[in-house]
Amino acid sequence: MDQKAGDKAQGRDLQAAGCDKLFQEQVSSVGVASRELLALALEFIREGDALIVTKLDRLARLVAHLMTILDALKAKGASLRSLNLGIDTSSSAGKHDADHAGWCGEV
Repeated sequence: MDQKAGDKAQGRDLQAAGCDKLFQEQVSSVGVASRELLALALEFIREGDALIVTKLDRLARLVAHLMTILDALKAKGASLRSLNLGIDTSSSAGKHDADHAGWCGEV
């Protein structure tokens, strides 16, 4: 599947999950600091919102980056949902699952 088709499929999946606003960027998930649209999404998100991703590795590849993002979401009273893993950090079990998935993804 080419990049554009993959982006369209991810957009459809996110809209089907109830996303009202999409932030799609075509940069590596390794460099969190250089992800301008991620920064905008984290600025935009409000208390009670969820940042929804199709795959956790599309958001962060390193545990340190994932933890930075989770901390930013927590500070705003928001959560993270990963569609492919069924993770939702609005619950304690989901927070644990996100930590575990991050560690597994980095290895």
